[in-house]
Amino acid sequence: MIFIGNFLVLTNQEKIDEIDRRHGEFNLVVAALDAANALRLFRDSIFDHHRNSMLFEGDCSIFMIQLLEFDQLPQDRAMMMTYKSMAGDPIMPYIGCLVPSSDTDSCRIFNWKNNRPEIDGESEALFLQLKAGSEPAQERGQLNLDQS
Repeated sequence: MIFIGNFLVLTNQEKIDEIDRRHGEFNLVVAALDAANALRLFRDSIFDHHRNSMLFEGDCSIFMIQLLEFDQLPQDRAMMMTYKSMAGDPIMPYIGCLVPSSDTDSCRIFNWKNNRPEIDGESEALFLQLKAGSEPAQERGQLNLDQS
C-alpha cells in the first residue's frame, strides 16, 4: 500500500520573539504493509530530519492531520493533492483540500488556536513532540500512534 501523511508543524517554540518561531506543513509518502508500519516509518523519517537537517529545529510539535492509503495511483489522469486557498494575511484561517476530486472536494477549514491546529473547529492530536537537543531514545517515548 502507498501511504501519504499530511502534517502541520511548529518549530523553535522555545524562542521568545514570535518572528523567531515558525510553523508550516509537510507530507511524507511511503510504501508499507499497513498503517502502523507507515506511521513508524514517518516517525523515523522525522527523527532523521530532526538530527541531520535544520527542518525541525528547537522545540517542535508535529500534528498529523490526515493519513491517506492507496492500493494504486491513477494512470490515466493526474490526481490533485494538497490544494490550499488562503484569505488575507497568513494569520487568517485557510481552506485546504488534500485530495479534491469530482466525487468530493474533501475541503476543510484550518486554523491555529493557542499553538494547536484546529480543523473544522476541532483540535488536532499531537503526533510527535521534539525538544531542542534531545536524543533519539528520548524522542521515541513521545509518539502518538493512536491516529484514526
